[in-house]
Amino acid sequence: MLIEPSHAALLEECRVGHLGTVGPSGRPHLVPVCYALYEGLIVIAVDEKPKRETLDLARLRNIRRDARVTLLVDRYSEDWSRLAWLRIDAIASVQPAGGAHPGALAALRARYPQYAAMVLEERPLVTLQAERVSSWQAGGNS
Repeated sequence: MLIEPSHAALLEECRVGHLGTVGPSGRPHLVPVCYALYEGLIVIAVDEKPKRETLDLARLRNIRRDARVTLLVDRYSEDWSRLAWLRIDAIASVQPAGGAHPGALAALRARYPQYAAMVLEERPLVTLQAERVSSWQAGGNS
């Protein structure tokens, strides 16, 4: 499923998403993530922020075990007429090294200047293929 233009616009506007994976016990596991749209996919880097000195992150283990994920982004404002959210139920895949996807890394670096100084090529890259998109915005459902 491709992301509709109105949904892509909200994804571009919002700076952070919350990635939900299914933990080993079946409980949700939720983490904030930086993301970019690239060729119909949502891409998420495992960046160089401190992570307990391992790349064996729970979110990656969860995706390898159960590829069903949800990404939630929202626009909050004290002016509640501007509220909006977007939930994307997707199938995720963990790519062992982002260097195999230079276009995806370029999209992430264009969106987040902090990534310019990080060696993302040697780190895992998560890709999300949307299966179902739900959204809401003040003034009407979309």
